[in-house]
Amino acid sequence: MIISQTPLRMSFVGGGSDLPAFYREHGGAVLSTAIDKYVYVSVNRKFDGDIRLAYSKTEEVSSVNEIEHELVRAAFRMQGLRGGVEITTTADIPSRGTGLGSSSTFTVGLLNVLNAYQGRHVSAEKLAAASCEIEINHCGQPIGKQDQYAAAFGGLNLIEFHPDERVSVSPVVMRRDLKELLEQRILVFFTGITRSASSILANQSAETVGCAARQSALKRMVQLAHVLRDELSQGNIDSFGAILNENWSLKKSLTAGVSSSTIDDWYESAIGSGALGGKLLGAGQGGFLMFYAPKERHDDIANAIGLRRVSFAFEPLGSRILFYNPR
Repeated sequence: MIISQTPLRMSFVGGGSDLPAFYREHGGAVLSTAIDKYVYVSVNRKFDGDIRLAYSKTEEVSSVNEIEHELVRAAFRMQGLRGGVEITTTADIPSRGTGLGSSSTFTVGLLNVLNAYQGRHVSAEKLAAASCEIEINHCGQPIGKQDQYAAAFGGLNLIEFHPDERVSVSPVVMRRDLKELLEQRILVFFTGITRSASSILANQSAETVGCAARQSALKRMVQLAHVLRDELSQGNIDSFGAILNENWSLKKSLTAGVSSSTIDDWYESAIGSGALGGKLLGAGQGGFLMFYAPKERHDDIANAIGLRRVSFAFEPLGSRILFYNPR
């Protein structure tokens, strides 16, 4: 039995600039953090040579080609696995459509545990790159690269996406007490709305090509990722709210349907109750709504919007093997 633990993530600024339609021409950057909510993937040898998968559904198949879960099927092919394996997945947060990067987190954790199953240790860089290869190239997902790198590396980072396909991960260096204060001032609510990010991101990619206004918005979001990194490093954590607010306004301009009248009402209620800025986590339309506010205003904000509040903390570590018994 081998078990991997891989963190979900919160993306603060720059989301969307990690799509190939943009970064291959202009370069992209995202500032995000891994969080203390995880996807767990376990693998165990199966005595009869078949393949059993347990996630939101259960699959019992005799060959890789019969696997319905496209990410698992692609991972088995990449790893050269034929069968005799049982894989189980559990998660701390609803597994799809919440804006926390769960699909990529699962892929990173799956590759980590399958490599360990075969006696290999793989670096965070290789885990992230292989996850991008599976999701984007093998499975044709119209997504970016930020989630894979956030899950593999962990921590609070500026992640840069270069036109030549290189990805740079740079930790945000800031005082420990200020990082803890930043954590304490962030509050997150579950909207109760789940959605597929793929269609939103596909539309964004298509609408960005050849559109100067949308490209300009994304360029500014990339700038804001660097600005936020610098502000946090210099200890100016109250800049966080204003930068989030500007980024959210730019995000909504990228494609239709990122927000809704209901989400806008929640957002305005939170700002009116003392939040200094905020955003929807992920591509848009639903999932988790995050705000930055002084702690003394948190109860007022929670009462004003009436959504379920969920506690998070920053996670310094990326995907890791939590339990290893290969016998």
